[in-house]
Amino acid sequence: MAKGDGRQILMVGTRKGAFVFTSDSGRRSWKLSGPELKGNETYHMAYDRRSRTMLASVSSSHWGPTVAKSKDLGKSWKVSRTPPKFPKGSGLSVARIWQIKPGTDDDGVVYAGVEPACLFRSDDGGEKWTVNEAMLNHKTRKKWQPGGGGLCLHTVVLSERRPKRILIAISAVGVMRSDDNGETWGFKNKRLLADFQPEKYPEFGTCVHKLAINQSKPDTIFQQNHTGVYRSDDAGDDWKDIRNNLPSRFGFPATVDANDSERFYLAPLEGDFSRIPMGGHFAVWATDNGGKEWHKLDSGIPKTSYFTVLRDAMVTDQGEPCGLYFGSTTGQLFASRDQGNKWEKIADGLPPILSVSVSSA
Repeated sequence: MAKGDGRQILMVGTRKGAFVFTSDSGRRSWKLSGPELKGNETYHMAYDRRSRTMLASVSSSHWGPTVAKSKDLGKSWKVSRTPPKFPKGSGLSVARIWQIKPGTDDDGVVYAGVEPACLFRSDDGGEKWTVNEAMLNHKTRKKWQPGGGGLCLHTVVLSERRPKRILIAISAVGVMRSDDNGETWGFKNKRLLADFQPEKYPEFGTCVHKLAINQSKPDTIFQQNHTGVYRSDDAGDDWKDIRNNLPSRFGFPATVDANDSERFYLAPLEGDFSRIPMGGHFAVWATDNGGKEWHKLDSGIPKTSYFTVLRDAMVTDQGEPCGLYFGSTTGQLFASRDQGNKWEKIADGLPPILSVSVSSA
């Protein structure tokens, strides 16, 4: 892995391009550049520290979705030579690339989750992409149904300690896991409620919204679902509802504190049909004990804040104490340097924010 220079990189994908914020390790002030990739929906961004390359999922109204790469923190970009495309004869076409995920080894592997739901892999840092055949040809695929946002593979979770394991989340199919680098896949939806289905606890057909892990404890996975908040301590084999004193079971983003595997952050919403914060006041909620109890973190957030934060628009960094960031659909970007105890707005008036990602350079 290439040695970095200690800077913090905050990557913000919006409906009208990409914005990049940089800071020193203290994270006290941020320098903005952008918009880059102007006019293109930038759905997700990631920084591959192995090659010091920024990657972005972009969709052009003329050319469709692709992956763009930058070696200079977003100042210039080149698109993939062979973007994610389904094989001829499949009857499928990539509508959107929901997530870009660099691999955990020093071998150039990068994953992409797309809509309609499938996983793609690149072995050369994002230049050429191939579809995961096992998922494309899964025996249940014809029975998969979309969630409100489409049939999307929106989350890819990798484990540094379990290099052959891949977990993915699909709306509205559920959680799937491979323990052999994607050669085979199994559903991991035990005890996940799907009260919108005839069968309340189906093998597949649950609407998972987000998964998150702390790399120091990779078998413990937290999940924000359409119908609850869950925890698994066996890599998804079984799930326990940990909503407890949360004000709502519904929400989208979820992220784990980098330094504390029992500290987990959510952004609850009233429910599926309104999708606004409770009482018109957005707040992050956190647990310090793995979901037994939750407390509100809203110091510095406006009292009237009806905005929504999408599933990939809240993230934690690797700092000590952990930094926390979220971006709203109304273009505000907030940051906390102390685990969410105090928030400050670092940008306003951006286009609707689709994703927020962070990395050290």
